[in-house]
Amino acid sequence: MADYFEVTAVEKYIRMSPRKVRLVVDMVRGRGVEEAIGLLKMTRREAARAVEKAINSAASNATQNYGLAREDLFVSTIYAGEGPTLKRVKAGARGRYKPILKRSAHITVSVAERPAKVEEK
Repeated sequence: MADYFEVTAVEKYIRMSPRKVRLVVDMVRGRGVEEAIGLLKMTRREAARAVEKAINSAASNATQNYGLAREDLFVSTIYAGEGPTLKRVKAGARGRYKPILKRSAHITVSVAERPAKVEEK
């Protein structure tokens, strides 16, 4: 783990493939909270809305519960894991069926304060 205090939020059961969510998640990892949200607002992918919601939730947890300043926060850890898969079927040729996998994702976001820069004398 890192040497700083992290505040976490989890967005669960997003009806989207985790592979699609990971494309958006990789864009904001390590950025400041305000910079990440600005970037997500300009992103056209549907997953950006869910990731933005998760980052806002983690930032709000940090400010409300721990009194951290929102301007000093950055996205320290963020990843998209696999949620439960809904299994459906579609009729195929010759009486067979074709499976349809409706995937879901869980987005986990941790935000932390930027470490203070130490000035050397």
